Amino acid sequence: MPSLKDLKNRISSVKSTQKITKAMQMVAAAKLKRAQDSATAARPYAQRMASVLANLSASAGAGGPKLLTGTGSDQTHLVIVMTAERGLAGGFNSYTVKLAKQTISDLLAEGKTVKLVTIGKKGREQLARDYSNLFLAHVDLSGVKGGDYTESALAVGLGLTRRFDAGEFDVATLIYSQFKNVLSQVPVAQQLIPAAAPADAETVELSGSIYRYEPSESDILATLLPRYINTQILSAMLESAAGFYASQMTAMDNATRNAGDMIDRLSLQYNRARQAQITKELIEIISGAEAL
Repeated sequence: MPSLKDLKNRISSVKSTQKITKAMQMVAAAKLKRAQDSATAARPYAQRMASVLANLSASAGAGGPKLLTGTGSDQTHLVIVMTAERGLAGGFNSYTVKLAKQTISDLLAEGKTVKLVTIGKKGREQLARDYSNLFLAHVDLSGVKGGDYTESALAVGLGLTRRFDAGEFDVATLIYSQFKNVLSQVPVAQQLIPAAAPADAETVELSGSIYRYEPSESDILATLLPRYINTQILSAMLESAAGFYASQMTAMDNATRNAGDMIDRLSLQYNRARQAQITKELIEIISGAEAL
């Protein structure tokens, strides 16, 4: 049985930890509001871009740009895994990595060549254990200030299109956690190249009208597609950031509550041990007095 001093030290240690988790919870809650607003504000633009892409690609047919039609092969796949730079966020990073591992495993089982790009330190650390030989590049987001991911998204998008033009891969898939609400972040896999509008993307009802594009649909798509890819990457970064802070806030709230429960149990154990020691001392005093 631990001594009173040991119990007192443990209570003090847990209280210090509780202060840290409470502070981290408050910081995450403050950052979540800004990240959630940014992610929500970016959604209409990303959805409209997807809608325009869906309509233009339908009009362009098979003669569209390479970013839309692809290379004609799907042998080499580039998997881009986006996670957070930090942990202490429950299963946020692990769920995304789990989907990435399943995707990579399925592709390898089909005989495909897989290359890997990680965005965020936690994903790189977990994937390096099993797939270090597949790594092509890593993107560090630790230098991003104020939640402005615009430059990082542009850099990733530009590097992606350059690698595709150089023939380094045939299909690019982005895996990230999509923010639903404070308690729900869903890992998703989105194909970026060849660019494909989401199945639920809205299309414009032409009502039988015929539109003539100037310049042609292919020329418009050649300019639009790189911007579409950059937009999807930026939207994914904002969704991932909001999901991370939501997960961290929830995890730190649970940790704070658990620390409080542990303090209560240790305090009860301390009081019982102290009462037992006092009772023992009283019995010794009374026994000594009676012996006289």
